Amino acid sequence: MDAYLLGQYLGDGHLARHRRNVFRLRITTCDEYPDIRAECEAAVRAVMPGKQVGRLPKAGCTDVSCYSKHWPCLFPQHGKGMKHGRPIMLLRWQERIAYDLHPELLIRGLIHSDGCRCINRVTSRTESGPNTYEYPRYFFTNVSGHIRGIFLGACRRLGIDYHYNQPTSISIARRESVALLDSFVGPKS
Repeated sequence: MDAYLLGQYLGDGHLARHRRNVFRLRITTCDEYPDIRAECEAAVRAVMPGKQVGRLPKAGCTDVSCYSKHWPCLFPQHGKGMKHGRPIMLLRWQERIAYDLHPELLIRGLIHSDGCRCINRVTSRTESGPNTYEYPRYFFTNVSGHIRGIFLGACRRLGIDYHYNQPTSISIARRESVALLDSFVGPKS
């Protein structure tokens, strides 16, 4: 199991059952970020060597997909309905990979699917006129409280400071935490 692929699955992926109990993993990737799509494809190939990885273009995005009977074993969070409408909990073996061994990859996959890095511009009024400064920050947004909890669990493992800026959105703006995220996530490309 690749922690990056788990993050991508939790954000923009789903499984669909086909004939003979074969499942299709489908992860939707934005056409504006071809490097993220390539990284997602590489993660699928690493987890399922020898399996064909396909692309299905849509308006503004492309699905990365792969068929296997083993996807439900790797993603036991699979179930009917939207992810935010059901419990999403990591099993102990997933926690070991995602939190203990590779929290950076999990966070990278989650931010690549449901997050961003942007420049925050702040203007304050001073006696000498407006003073504008800017700084980078990250956001992670997901409707599922369980998936946000998984993201926060990985952040806590790495000592990343965060706060909720909206009920479904997490902001990371402290300089040290942004620098740490920049070391393994960085701007999307």
